[in-house]
Amino acid sequence: MTPVLIRRVRLGAAFVLLTYLILHFSNHALGLISLDAMETGRRWFLAIWRNPLGTLALYGAITVHGVLALWLLYQRRSLRMPSWEAAQYGLGLVLPALLATHVVGTRIAWWQVGTQDRYARVLLGFWVVAPERGIWQMITLLIAWIHACIGVHYWLRFRRWYPRVVMALFAGALLLPTLALAGYVTGGHEVVTLARTPGWREELARVTHPPSPAQGAVLVQIRTRFLEVYLAALLAVVVARGARRLWQRRRSIRVSYPGDRFVTVPVGFTILEVSRVAGIPHASVCGGRGRCSTCRVRVVHGLGDLPAAREAEQRVLARVGAAPDVRLACQTCPVRDVAVAPLLAPSIVPGDAHTADVRQGRERELAVLFADLRGFTRMAEHKLPYDVVFVLNRYFETVGTAITEAGGVTNQFTGDGVMALFGIDVGPAAGCRQALAAARAMVEGLASLSAELAGDLPAPLRIGIGIHAGAAVVGRMGWGQSFYLTAVGDTVHVAARLEQATKDYHAELVVSEDVGRYAGIDLSAFRRDDLAVRNRAGRVPVRVITRARELP
Repeated sequence: MTPVLIRRVRLGAAFVLLTYLILHFSNHALGLISLDAMETGRRWFLAIWRNPLGTLALYGAITVHGVLALWLLYQRRSLRMPSWEAAQYGLGLVLPALLATHVVGTRIAWWQVGTQDRYARVLLGFWVVAPERGIWQMITLLIAWIHACIGVHYWLRFRRWYPRVVMALFAGALLLPTLALAGYVTGGHEVVTLARTPGWREELARVTHPPSPAQGAVLVQIRTRFLEVYLAALLAVVVARGARRLWQRRRSIRVSYPGDRFVTVPVGFTILEVSRVAGIPHASVCGGRGRCSTCRVRVVHGLGDLPAAREAEQRVLARVGAAPDVRLACQTCPVRDVAVAPLLAPSIVPGDAHTADVRQGRERELAVLFADLRGFTRMAEHKLPYDVVFVLNRYFETVGTAITEAGGVTNQFTGDGVMALFGIDVGPAAGCRQALAAARAMVEGLASLSAELAGDLPAPLRIGIGIHAGAAVVGRMGWGQSFYLTAVGDTVHVAARLEQATKDYHAELVVSEDVGRYAGIDLSAFRRDDLAVRNRAGRVPVRVITRARELP
């Protein structure tokens, strides 16, 4: 069975179990209405899950999900993992032991001796006969829900649409178990009151057919055997892992990382597991399941000795446009010494799970725009700090909107200046047209903003914009939590100089002639000049555009 098929089967089983949990919790929540409402809901609930098809789906999902969890636990070469993954594994492994008594006392008792697991009978056991079991049942309910929510969150979090709905889903994830617990408590209190009524317990026993002492002993034996088998399976996984480790120690490989770091491990570890064993920070949004591409590495040495990428890995790498020397660390098991370099920062965010390979660092032909607010420093000297921040934020909103709507990427806001990139994915021709459209929109937007804030400004806001096009190195750069997409190189340096030159020319916009050539726009109507750029040989031919609104 391939890893992709295992993942899909396990995911399908998880969805069945999640559906069961949601319906079960909803049934509990009916206790807020009455015990009779809970019982009515239970009849509908059992109609779904106690028919042959529902039974097969539920217990098939439990078996598949559990067996595959143990198999994947065995498959892991290292038990070092992110805290969220450890929590999900830990909660999932204790659930069978916590649920055994409840399942045997309800489903198995119904199947073996015909006991009716009505809410009144179950709640009587939890609230009157053995209250400590009721407390454990509430804990079990929360553990099951948290385990499910962790899985759903880390499965969805790198979907592009997920950030838009995450708060609504989070609210639902809090509301449903809260209502379920509230219904459970309310129904329990109602049962406690009914239990004081003479004859009520006897009538309940008559209609629910509780197990006899002998039958109860059989049910206890079933629960004990289940727990023994489950613990034996866990022990078998531990023993098998140890035996495999001893066997694989006969042959080791060395994985080298940037900075003269290297790790020696037995054959069979994935590169991501090697990083975790050594404590080397390594991005992995999906937890090493091959669902994203954030763990990808560039193979510096030993590419030809690596096993060929499977189809699933090839699809992921193709989706991000990865170079031939790039592999997914979570899917690659070296068999000989190899040297690798992780391409994404360990602090990578889920939104970058499927970003294009350019963000790793690529040379691109693109357009670079610099803009600066003229005279604002002097204006700010006579304003309160709050007013300065307010005006700057409105300014950034105006120019940022113009850049984004034109198709650019704003990557730096410094003081009262902004830097933007155009054409990263669409090429320099389209990028230059986008940059010129953005410049026009920025000037128009700033005029509207000046009119809106006329009562608070001593003079209209003015802007200077410089645009140049050419080759630049583009990638995510920074340190710690401060990583952003930016560009470096001569093109960036020239664009910044053109923005500064708008002061000398008393113009809103100065663009290099390369921009007009790439864009296919005739700029011959505007003043031409040759501009000297510091630390650069030769002059840059430019066009001086006094008013950006005059652009064709």
